[in-house]
Amino acid sequence: MWLLEVLVPFVRLYLCGFKVLLYQMFHRSFTLPVLPTQNGRVGIVTGGTRGMGFETAKHLASLGMHVIIAGNEREEGSAAVRRINEECSQGKVEFVFMDLTSLTSVRQFVQTFRGRRLPLHVLINNAGTMLVSEKRTEDDFELHFCLNYLGHFLLTNLLLDVLKTSGRQGNCSRIINMSSATHYAGVIDMEDLNRRTYYSSHAAYAQSKLALVLFTYYLQEQLTAGGFPVIVNAVDPGMVDTALYDNLWSLAKMLKKPIAKILFRTPAEGASISTYAGAAAEMEGVGGFYLYNGEKTQSSDLSYDSELQAKLWKKSCELVGLQEA
Repeated sequence: MWLLEVLVPFVRLYLCGFKVLLYQMFHRSFTLPVLPTQNGRVGIVTGGTRGMGFETAKHLASLGMHVIIAGNEREEGSAAVRRINEECSQGKVEFVFMDLTSLTSVRQFVQTFRGRRLPLHVLINNAGTMLVSEKRTEDDFELHFCLNYLGHFLLTNLLLDVLKTSGRQGNCSRIINMSSATHYAGVIDMEDLNRRTYYSSHAAYAQSKLALVLFTYYLQEQLTAGGFPVIVNAVDPGMVDTALYDNLWSLAKMLKKPIAKILFRTPAEGASISTYAGAAAEMEGVGGFYLYNGEKTQSSDLSYDSELQAKLWKKSCELVGLQEA
């Protein structure tokens, strides 16, 4: 039983990766259209100190947006701000500390942000980790589940009223959740979200990315029902050559290096889809979708399960101490 619980997610995840590589072999990366200026708009990018998060923050700042990079590495954050300021004469960028593996840290970040009385027009939930060995957060959550999903769930909900008041009909606020093709291999075990019975880093990662898609669809349904000027989409950057792959097992890491040079997207290419979702004029008012390579794409069948969406939402509220809305 233990072997199956570990082996099946492993195989499913690598099959997903193989399919993505085949696609990327025959399709060019999405090319960003000309984007409108973002002067006067404020955005938050989690995990924006490097990789795709950095490229997203840099591009939004170059359009004139005031970008707040939220991350847990202060020195890396300061360096990212310097680099963006050197390359961009437009916009404003700053770093504010937040550790998504700590619910206390997420609440402190939100309290600080709200104290500044700034609007919020774009929230890009980009930060993540992949295939790490079994670890628990200070709140006793499994690391993938907390960092990739639950921390962002809490952050989004605590900022939701600011997003609602900042948006306008015809100029909506936007939430972008960074998912992955691995969500197709994901399952949600409502009785063991923290993977305590059998731990598989592959299953934990895929589950966290599926959770983000379920969260996206359920939240958009609530926003639409309430008539709020906020849209939320899940985006899939494809396979991108970033530090996420540092945790691959030895043989996979060795094989990845030559393949990555040929078939993987660059961080800037991977960031194009989140930048597009956050700033493109044609995405105005368009929410509740899964975007891959610039197109609305069918996500996994399981992600459209409305009952599962509601169950996960309710359970997530309980886990982070929010009253279910």
